[in-house]
Amino acid sequence: MPKGYWVSVYRTISNPEKLAAYNELARPAVKAGGGRTLVRGGRVVAHDAGIAERTVLVEFDSFEQAVATHESAAYQKALAALSGGVERDFRIVEGLD
Repeated sequence: MPKGYWVSVYRTISNPEKLAAYNELARPAVKAGGGRTLVRGGRVVAHDAGIAERTVLVEFDSFEQAVATHESAAYQKALAALSGGVERDFRIVEGLD
């Protein structure tokens, strides 16, 4: 069964306090959903139209698990805390196998 991934690229972080509140709520929500954070911040080399502000990559055992975790009440609470604090591109993608 193909794994699922959250890919989040932050364009801007306008409110670091909101991001910190989101992180406090998102970590346990992701863990409860079976997610494993593979990349959070760190060094980036951006090419083409890439943005090097912040990148996060979370792995789940399946695409369905990744979607269900995003839709969970716990993660929705984290998103509410983040509201307006960042501009980001967030995708849930299915792995190859």
